[in-house]
Amino acid sequence: MTNSALLVMDVQKGIVDRVPDLDPDYTSRLARAVTAARTAGVPVVHVVIGFRPGHPETRSSQVFSALPDGAFTDDDPGAAIHPDVAPRPGESVVTKKRVSAFAGSDLDLVLRGGGIDRLVLTGLATSGVVLSTLRQAADLDFRLTVLSDGCGDADAEVHRVLTEKVFPRQAEVTTVDAWISGLG
Repeated sequence: MTNSALLVMDVQKGIVDRVPDLDPDYTSRLARAVTAARTAGVPVVHVVIGFRPGHPETRSSQVFSALPDGAFTDDDPGAAIHPDVAPRPGESVVTKKRVSAFAGSDLDLVLRGGGIDRLVLTGLATSGVVLSTLRQAADLDFRLTVLSDGCGDADAEVHRVLTEKVFPRQAEVTTVDAWISGLG
């Protein structure tokens, strides 16, 4: 028997707003997965990117050093989790400092402390946080499920290749609706 957690990763206003051509139903579809997880007693863990004022954590990062000053700090409205999937009291919010949900965060401690051994991955972007987290989680011996339509990417072809060809090597890949029906 497995103990699962639904990871909602980088679904922050500033990221959702920056993904071109994101399916307009994306956040409402993801909200259905979050609601179903809560109803089934599956913990929902929100993973966000966040930095201190002045971004001292980003200076050595090729990816994050180009962020504008103040981006993804406590004072940035774009750092807020999208209201469609906002955490409820008692749900874990994990702040990461790099692309993977595990990098620079206490995610592994939160999961192990909860007896979690299966992760259900969602988030933005498929080629960023989802890919990096999947690879690291597999190396940490978590069982994995990816909700293909619970992820999104600026490049539809990259999303397709990852969800159809790459992710199935290490994870079960399904849809939000199929996963919800399996909770039943």
